[in-house]
Amino acid sequence: MAVGAATACAPSEGAVVAPSQAAAVAPVTPGASKSTTGAPGIGDPDFPDDGNGGYDVQHYDLRLSYDPASRKLAGSATIEAKAAQDLTSFDLDLHGLTVSRVTVDGGAASFDRSKDELVIEPGKRISNGHRFAVTVDYAGVPEPMHDSANLGEYGFISTADGAFVTCEPNGAKTWFPSNDHPSDKATYDFRITVPEGLTAIANGEMTGTPQTKAGRTTFAWREKHPMASYLATMTTGKFQVRTGTSDKGLPIYVAVADSFRGSLDQLLTQTGKITDYWSTVFGPYPFSSTGGVIDDYAAGYALENQTKPIYGGFSPEPAIIAHELAHQWFGDSLTITRWRDLWLNEGFATYAEWLWAEHTGQGTADSAFKRLYANAADPMWAYPPGAARADDLFGAAVYNRGAMTLHALRREIGDDKFFPLIRAWTDAHRYGNVTTQEFIALAERISGKNLKGLFDAWLFQPRRPAPLAGP
Repeated sequence: MAVGAATACAPSEGAVVAPSQAAAVAPVTPGASKSTTGAPGIGDPDFPDDGNGGYDVQHYDLRLSYDPASRKLAGSATIEAKAAQDLTSFDLDLHGLTVSRVTVDGGAASFDRSKDELVIEPGKRISNGHRFAVTVDYAGVPEPMHDSANLGEYGFISTADGAFVTCEPNGAKTWFPSNDHPSDKATYDFRITVPEGLTAIANGEMTGTPQTKAGRTTFAWREKHPMASYLATMTTGKFQVRTGTSDKGLPIYVAVADSFRGSLDQLLTQTGKITDYWSTVFGPYPFSSTGGVIDDYAAGYALENQTKPIYGGFSPEPAIIAHELAHQWFGDSLTITRWRDLWLNEGFATYAEWLWAEHTGQGTADSAFKRLYANAADPMWAYPPGAARADDLFGAAVYNRGAMTLHALRREIGDDKFFPLIRAWTDAHRYGNVTTQEFIALAERISGKNLKGLFDAWLFQPRRPAPLAGP
């Protein structure tokens, strides 16, 4: 999100979905608990109500229909999952909306609602390790999430001609039942039906030509790489669409609201150019296409929706595009296991802005670092970014001090170790979940240095670190 050696930038053919971290962070340890009730939270202490325990989602198949005039959404979500314990009941996250029917493995299941929890009791016990499918039919007028301490409004946001859908940190539940926490990643299929003349945009690639019948058009999209729920989208409306390929052959899909039609060519060109460049710095591009969307909803932020960052009500400068596309590696492919490690997303993407400035001759990372360090009164010195706060998740320290941590590391170990470290990081955890401690361990192994003091000072202490040594 935003308020080296060359490697190939080729389309990825999809990934075998590795087990996510969901079972690992859940309070119920598989094999250790005799409980058959899936926990109502996945075990993130800063967001205790987010996600759910007892199972690991493998795939979402979302059949969705939206009418902007009535603002009504109708959906049928089939969730394929693997049980991490014996289950006689389990939860899904769902905010508002009315559930009409639930089945588990084709059999009727009983269900109840408790705030944003959909509590499901299958007709028979699900055994530990069993793969099962739950289908939820639902409808209603989606209500976005409101959190003035963070983004303000997010999730499914109705617009005059459709919907602006950005879900970080926990807004996926506003439009589909889910295990709504980044530690449980899955693949996705979307079939989105909207009135004829509108466009429905989701993650990944279209699996066929949009089909129109009786005044309504259905768009089918598939994201075949693991994706966190907060990166999913079903943005709809009147868009100008353009497709193409980058110089390295990567497919590009860009769409802009009519009021931003003058930005369409630039968005296409810059998206391809920047994605190609990042593949030489961060390692191979992890997905099968790249792109971007400009909607006319004035969100005041951009979000790194997987394969298609969305820009809320503005035409982005190249630095912002660079930030959001860097997230395709840092946040989307490598996804945090818990929200307190958000600097692994935002610090890296902010540092990518500084690297883009270096690449384009508009400044250096060192000058950006020194400019920020010179302000001794900056409130970020009291905010250790290594533990992002639930009530100020997107604080400036997470971005700027997170980026400064990376620059301090680069100065300490040198470019000949720093850039190979970054590529090793993205390679080792491709499509997986990550923690700060894993990054520190890898940095120490590749550099051969004890870096605990550096990371402690920059990430975990509520004070301005000592100046860097050297020029």
